[in-house]
Amino acid sequence: MTADLATLLREHRLLAIVRGTDPEAALRTVLVLAEAGIGLIEVSLTSAGALRVLAAARRELGPDAPLGAGTVLTADDAARAAGAGASYLVTPAICEDLRAAAGHLPVLMGAFTPSEVAAAMRRGACAVKLFPASLGGPGYVRALRDPFPGVPLVPVGGVALAQAPAYFAAGAAAVGAGSPLIGDAASGGDPAGLRSRITAWQDMLARMAA
Repeated sequence: MTADLATLLREHRLLAIVRGTDPEAALRTVLVLAEAGIGLIEVSLTSAGALRVLAAARRELGPDAPLGAGTVLTADDAARAAGAGASYLVTPAICEDLRAAAGHLPVLMGAFTPSEVAAAMRRGACAVKLFPASLGGPGYVRALRDPFPGVPLVPVGGVALAQAPAYFAAGAAAVGAGSPLIGDAASGGDPAGLRSRITAWQDMLARMAA
């Protein structure tokens, strides 16, 4: 990546989370997202054939495109994701020893409580994935900004299109969207629906930037 992950999160403001049961459909979904201009994409390791999807996406997108591996839980997960071409890692929780295992790739580490946010930063996270965001909503993001003004917070989990502006207004650096953006495209669903949702999210982000 030509910029650090925290900067990319603030610039793009949307992390697309691809999770599905059909490897070919998941790869098509990644490529449709990239072609449409979605700059930050992660492939969840819980997807069918996730490492093959990552490797194929890396070949298609080239060496410099940001491409993340999500639901990374162990050092072995991290090493295998790095070997498949991931350029950053995303976890759902506080995880140990990931960066060293993955050649010091940047980590967007999952946390929820203030203690977990602090622990994530001590472990070298470049930003914190606030998960599951739906439990606290935008008000919880706003509350965390006071003790952690310099920590990029990325709410993930139940963030629908209509709710995203409130998260940004509360101070989120970016939001992560799985099913509200991807739908069933990564499991063989309608790609036209995916393109329509991409456009809707991009329109919202453009309004926020105006």
